This record gives sequence, C-alpha cells and structure tokens, in this order.
Amino acid sequence: MTDTPLPPCPAEPPAGARTEPRPRRRDRHGRGMRGPLAPPQVPLSASRSELFGDLVRDSVERLERRWPQLAEVEFLIGDVPGPPGGPDGGWNDEAVPLGAVSESREGRPARIVVFRRPVEIRTKTRDEKAMLVHEIVVEQVAELLGLSPETVDPRYGQD
Repeated sequence: MTDTPLPPCPAEPPAGARTEPRPRRRDRHGRGMRGPLAPPQVPLSASRSELFGDLVRDSVERLERRWPQLAEVEFLIGDVPGPPGGPDGGWNDEAVPLGAVSESREGRPARIVVFRRPVEIRTKTRDEKAMLVHEIVVEQVAELLGLSPETVDPRYGQD
C-alpha cells in the first residue's frame, strides 16, 4: 500500500462552479435539519407563561363586559409572591397567596396580580387552571370593588 498525496487545492474555482456553500439538507447523522417542533400558531409552541397570560386575559375580558370600570385596572402576572411578611406579602408559610390587589394611589392605577407558579402547582389540567385563575381574578376584583364574589360573577364557585 502506497501513500498518495492529496491533490493540490485549486486557486480559483472552475468556471461555472458555485462559490457559496451549499445548503445542508441533512445533519451529520442523516436525520434531517433541526427545526421548530410546531408552527408558531399551534398552542404547543407557546410557553407556559404565555398560556397562563391567555387564561388571565380571557377571565379579565369576561369580567370587563359586565364591569366596564375594570378597563382602568392594571392586571399583572407575577411568578411568585414576595417574601412572607414583606411589604406586599402579609402571608405566612401555611397559606401562599394566589393573587393580590393594590388600590390606586399617587397617579398609579389599581393593580391586580395573579401569581403563576402557586396556581400551576395546585392544578393538573388546563381546565382546572382556567377555573382557578378565573376564581382568583373574581375574588381580587370583588375585593377591589368592595363586593362579594357572587355579585361580581354569578357563576362564581360553581363547577
């Protein structure tokens, strides 16, 4: 067996040859190019926080039809509540809040916050999560308006 030297690299590509690299059609293992698992319009491609935001928006829109003054309220989503006994906390280790409300002051609108992680931990299915989110929003709106939750949404507490 004799060693053969590699042929020299041409200085210029031959006439008619492509100078840009060819697009790869397969990866090195022959399985094809990697791409998104689902198109962007499919719910699979949305993150958990985006899906949670959709649930809160749906609940708020449902209540705004009945209570137009909620258009001035700022609805927020927090990951977790602040530390126990903190300035916004007021909770202990036994009961973690699922939502919070703060009155309007000094030019800032009233705020209602729904905490995503405690809600996700307490629910297993999307329907359970949607129901719990709606109950939280109704309870916080009722506290803000000084009404009972049943007055804010007559279907409150029903399955």
